[in-house]
Amino acid sequence: MSDLRSLLDAVLDAIDVPYPATTADDKAYRTVLDRRLSLAVVVARAALAESPADYDWDAAYLRRKLAEHPPTGYQHYADTEAGR
Repeated sequence: MSDLRSLLDAVLDAIDVPYPATTADDKAYRTVLDRRLSLAVVVARAALAESPADYDWDAAYLRRKLAEHPPTGYQHYADTEAGR
């Protein structure tokens, strides 16, 4: 996988967070999404300021940070009967 593709894949992983199952789950969903969006923005800004040779490092860094902030703490729509 190219470095740019790897970086774009990591950014997509950051922002493609499972939808909440109910409105009661919305606050936790938004908290998770906000944190992951912030990480993606920081990494994207850094990547734009750096050499393309660093994209692989940026992607790996983003993935490490995303692992610290998984999309948990709320029920996912896909895990409900309606989402199947």
